[in-house]
Formats: sequence, structure tokens, C-alpha cells
Amino acid sequence: MSEGSLNMARRITIFDTTLRDGEQCPGASLTPTEKVEIAKQLARLGVDVIEGGFPIASPGDAQAVRMIARAVKGPTIAALARSLPADIDAAAASLAPAKKKRIHVFLATSPIHRKYKLRKAREEILRQAVWAVRYAKRFSRDIEFSPEDASRTEPAFLHQVIEAVIKAGATTVNIPDTVGFAIPEEFGRLIHGMMERVPNIHRAVISVHCHNDLGLAVPNSLSAIANGAGQVECTVNGIGERAGNASLEEIVMSLRVRPDIFHATTGIDTTHIYKTSRLVSSLTGIIVQPNKAIVGDNAFRHESGIHQDGILKYRQTYEIMRPQDVGVGESKLVLGKLSGRHAFARRLVSLGFRLSKPELERAFARFKVLADKKKEIFDNDLVAIVEDELPAAQEIYKLVYVHTTSGTDTVPTATIKLSKEGKLLHAASCGDGPVDACYKAINRLTGMAPELCAYSVHSVTRGKDALGEATVKLRYRRAEVMGRGTSTDVIEASAKAYVNAINRLLAQGSERSAARRSLRP
Repeated sequence: MSEGSLNMARRITIFDTTLRDGEQCPGASLTPTEKVEIAKQLARLGVDVIEGGFPIASPGDAQAVRMIARAVKGPTIAALARSLPADIDAAAASLAPAKKKRIHVFLATSPIHRKYKLRKAREEILRQAVWAVRYAKRFSRDIEFSPEDASRTEPAFLHQVIEAVIKAGATTVNIPDTVGFAIPEEFGRLIHGMMERVPNIHRAVISVHCHNDLGLAVPNSLSAIANGAGQVECTVNGIGERAGNASLEEIVMSLRVRPDIFHATTGIDTTHIYKTSRLVSSLTGIIVQPNKAIVGDNAFRHESGIHQDGILKYRQTYEIMRPQDVGVGESKLVLGKLSGRHAFARRLVSLGFRLSKPELERAFARFKVLADKKKEIFDNDLVAIVEDELPAAQEIYKLVYVHTTSGTDTVPTATIKLSKEGKLLHAASCGDGPVDACYKAINRLTGMAPELCAYSVHSVTRGKDALGEATVKLRYRRAEVMGRGTSTDVIEASAKAYVNAINRLLAQGSERSAARRSLRP
């Protein structure tokens, strides 16, 4: 392939093997129903090919592929098979309901696999590979062939196998770095050599399937694309056998962020990346590490004061992609001991506090003292820093009485009585539970309906009569407040906390109107 043709923007096929190779990650077993759920999300993500499983491996895998083939429209559905008649028959049967189907056959070609695993000579491997492609061609026009452990196969023999299977009818030839042995420059040369030395290479799509044993799955895949590969096999979150596979999200976003280097695009709707990542993590039980590129919790979080200041002035100083592009939402400035005044002041404004310069300096000094003691400062810590110096919130409403009923066959209800300026107010409401019913009744009495952002209950003493403390975080008209309440009855404590937060919201509103919010030295 000429340099000029590589410099043109190409459409790279994304072959997702999360449900096949990804499931080989220890502890990642999925039920057929869960596989279908993920497959539907992969279709929304926009992957081109979904490898649903290895049908001969188990009845469950065969069922899963069949269910995906029936339920998922859009992508091509693929199934894996060894170069054996029973495997190919099982794959074909499972793929029968699919409108677009691909049988993916594989056979090891490296010297170490030929000698110790298959105990076959080159000639036998070549014959079996050709036979498998021709046999699979009886069931589907779309056939992919993988010479397993290709990166450790002699290049001349690898080229011979590729030429033969393409002649036999393979439409895609996949080059696996099965044990993650290759390095990017070497792997790129392997692909480039095939493009130049296999006579009929133009009749098939060259694919790559890289493992992460040396942490090079994504770099190897990108090197292959730069050298002419037209398909990449990858998994969501990079899960897979041993150290995992090439990460779908990292490959896709690398192509998107660096079109000047790769001159290639994909059909992925990147706004679905984060949602897909979370779904796979939830169903497999494999937690995404915080510092994981693209989808890790820290991927768009900034703590350094220098970085935060740059982000607030011009986002691209420290972000090469927008979090919205991958469906995350917004960047987050994490407040800690390395944070600066700019980020601190911005966060206080978002919480409804507008301080003068001297007030901000005093609050920032208190924040730095606390930051030396805590790794991360949360919004309620900031509220406490400010509110500890303010007069206590005026107790406009006071909880007088709370009564709830709930049970297995009972609709949870709550009766609430509040006092306001000497007058008693009461209301009743139903809810999803006794606490929800209490909060709805309080909303009716106060005429407010704040958003409940956080709710927690914990014990502050020991024993059967332990005192419980409830904490709530409410958002109302862009203001956020914390409310707390204690009682030996967690329902009463929850109601007290909600009323306390309501009072704080009302106090903040009146103080803003009068422009009297201040800090005392």
C-alpha cells in the first residue's frame, strides 16, 4: 500500500470481542441474558462487529450467540470456531437467526504452538486452514481467519497461510498478538510486510487482535492501523484473558484526537462510551481502575492548582478531549491540598456563597488547614468551613410529630406535623418508603420540592438504643445545603435532617436577598 493511500482518511472496522475474549477474564462470566443486554448497548455504541461467543465451548455460549443473533440488529454478529467441523457447525447453528453473520475460524501457526500444542507440520497447518475456510464458507459469505500466535510465526510462513486462506474465501484475515509479545514498531513492520508481500492481500480486510501482557495492546493496535490494518479487535474497558485486550475506548479516542497521525475514523458514537463501560463493569463485576484512560473516575478530574487554573481559563490547556465527548458530563476540579484559590472560589460560588476578597482569603486559609488533614475535600466540608463562621440558620420550621406506617403488603405513608411561627401544620403523604413519604409530606407543608442529592444514616453511639444521625444534601434553585438530624429512631432522624436542610435553604435565600452573607474573623 502506498504512502499516499495511507494518508487518506480510512474507516476502521471496530470488532468488539467483549462477550467472547473479554469474558475469558477470570471472574467475568456472563449469563446469556446479560450478554444480550451488553450486545444491545454495543449496537447503540456503533460497533461494526460483535463477537458473541464460542458456541462449541458450552451450551450457554451457544445459546447466548443465538439470542444475540436474534435480538441485535445493525452490527454483524460473529462466532468463534476452531478449524474443526464440529466447531464450525456449532457456530453456524448459533448464528442462523442473524441477518449479518460472520464465522471466525482460527488455527495456531507459530513454531511453539505447532510443536507443543498441535504437533503438526507446516504443510498440515496450511491444509487444515484452507479446509476450515472453505468449510465455513458453506454457511456464510463473511469468513474471518486468525493464525493464532501470528506475532511469533515466521513471516514467510505467515504470508503463505494468509495468501492461501484468502484464496480459499476468507474476507478478513486477523493477525493476533496472542500473548502480547510484540512491541509497536515490530508489530507495525509485520503488518506492513504483509501489505507488501502477500499478492492477494487487497481481497481481504487485515485485522489485528492484541493482548496486553506487556501493556502494549493499544499501541500495537494503533501501529497496525498506521501500517494499513483496516479492522481492530478490542474490548470495552480492555478486559480479557490474563492482562486483557486492547481497550476499545482508548483506540477509538486515539483515532479521534489524533486524525493528523492516523488519518482514520470509526463509526463509534463516542457519547455512549462511558455508559457502555459502566454497564460492562457492573455486569462482569470487574471494577474500572480510577486512573484508567477515558473511562476511569480520574480521567477528567483535576486537583493540581496549576492545572485547575489553566482549565478554568481555557479548557484545552490540560484536556485534549471533552468529557462530554465520551458521555462523562463535565470535568471535575477536585479540591485538595494542591488546589488553588481560583478553583476554591469557583466551587463556593457553585454552592451559593459569594464572598468578598478578605472573606475568601480567610475561608481559603481554613480550607488549606483542613486539606492537609484530608485527601479530598467535599462540598459539605466547604459548607461547614463557611457556615461554622455564620450565625446558626433560623429555625423557621420545627418538627413536632412524625408517624409512619409501612410493611410488606402496605403502602408506606407518613403523617408530619410542623410548627411555624407558633402555628401547627400537618399533612400526610405516601411514598416509595417511610422516609420518602416523610419528605413528600414535608414538601407539601413547606411548598418546596428540593432535589435530594444525597442521603445517609449512621450510628453515632453503640448498643440497641444507639443514637442515629441522618444527613441529607438538598439542591434548590442552584443552592446546595447539608442537613443533619439525630434520634434513636432513624425515621425521625431522617425527618429532622430534611427539615434542618429546608431551614438552611430558606436562610440562604433571605441572606442572599439582603446581601448579608459574610465571614467573621
